[in-house]
Amino acid sequence: MKKVRNGFSLIELMTVATIIAILAGLLIPAVTAVRRSAKETEQRAQVTSIELGIAAFKNDYGDYPPSSARPQYEPTRDYSGAQKLAEALVGWDLLGFHPSSVFRSDGEDGNGTDVYPTPWNLALNPAHEQNLRDRRGPYLELATANTFRINELFGTPGSTLAADTYVLCDVFGKRRLTLTNGEIVKAGTPILYYRAKPYNKDHDTDPQYGDRIYDVLDNRYLVDLGTITTDGSDGEEHPIADADGEYDNFYEFIRDGRMPIAWPYRPDSYILISAGADGKYGTKDDICNF
Repeated sequence: MKKVRNGFSLIELMTVATIIAILAGLLIPAVTAVRRSAKETEQRAQVTSIELGIAAFKNDYGDYPPSSARPQYEPTRDYSGAQKLAEALVGWDLLGFHPSSVFRSDGEDGNGTDVYPTPWNLALNPAHEQNLRDRRGPYLELATANTFRINELFGTPGSTLAADTYVLCDVFGKRRLTLTNGEIVKAGTPILYYRAKPYNKDHDTDPQYGDRIYDVLDNRYLVDLGTITTDGSDGEEHPIADADGEYDNFYEFIRDGRMPIAWPYRPDSYILISAGADGKYGTKDDICNF
């Protein structure tokens, strides 16, 4: 009688396993590349939305939002360009920008008056209701803004920035957070914002940062907090955060290589920098508006 085989031989099983392993080795990098490309496309879309919001802000107020972290109306340098961008586009408290704001980290006007008063008890305080009517924007939808507080991203210990203020974050989730309603979200890295000073005519030739078209100090304290991990900041230095204090890497990063002299991109407006998938400012995967 003819013998019937009921299973596969060891050689056949090993052959199939080898084929599956080869296919997996080919498919996994391809799927990873597709996912990364999709995230980069999403990030470029967010940058475009931010640019549209900035254009709307300028249309209402005649100029771009400030980015300087140097004290003017505020006593300390705890309010960076990234934080001021968030206030301009969505408001200090995410309820819209108030025209009386002077971009202080405490939400005051410099005379002890709260531009963004809390708590918002409209029934007991009609002045708060009027305050809401006076607001402009938000110039950016909160779903697109991807806003998080400084202390949510980095924690408060050792931070030189106002912990309860907001920044706009990119779409490359680096830290898992639980919101007050129990929702779990992934927070990205803050988007850096620098407004140009067109009246200046230096890029990296003048030792005084404030005399250059772009001032590295606008986001210095934010960059100095290091990269974001699952648990907060690991303190790892970003490539544009020079330990020697000269910040040559920053000025080289924003330098327009097409120009015959040292000159930045977008010298008459502003620049935006997303740290990209690696979460580090100043690397090749950064997504910028230049």
